[in-house]
Amino acid sequence: MLREIRDLGPVGLVPAAWLAAAASIRGLLGTDGMLIAHAVMATFIAVFAVTGWSAMSEGAFRAWRAVMVIGLPVTLAGLAGFFVSGPNQLLFSISLVGWMLLPAAGLAYTAGELPAARLLYLGTAALSASGAAVAVGGLVIPDEQLLLTGIALVGIGQTIGIADASYRDQSEAGYADAPESTSR
Repeated sequence: MLREIRDLGPVGLVPAAWLAAAASIRGLLGTDGMLIAHAVMATFIAVFAVTGWSAMSEGAFRAWRAVMVIGLPVTLAGLAGFFVSGPNQLLFSISLVGWMLLPAAGLAYTAGELPAARLLYLGTAALSASGAAVAVGGLVIPDEQLLLTGIALVGIGQTIGIADASYRDQSEAGYADAPESTSR
């Protein structure tokens, strides 16, 4: 059961995280909601990293293990933003942009590990990276619509990438025991 949650959880959590970010920007999700979202995200990342550590030692999984290892402090930076008054916007921005760029790098790495899906993963990496660029523009100007457009691009790219990865994993009979799964 833990394996299914670890393997399928991100398919729901990735789009939910980007929807929560957009809802927060629009004022539909308050500070308490985002604080809870950051705490839940940090918890899930830690659990996924610990429970999947050995299974994520080869192929593209190595890159995703690195994404989680780097992503945990990025998430904690965002969480810390709720408890400090001075640099809180900087901490929120680090968390937001970090989670746009880290998976973009993981998707690009996955493209190199899965030749049969190279274009799909390059495309999802490009969507995520371009979304990050648009969002940074929205943060700098500041422009809410630009920021939301960036979040949408990132959310679409990352959701397609994680859904494909999960589908590939589920279609392999033995998960990590199948020879094909170690190539990710």
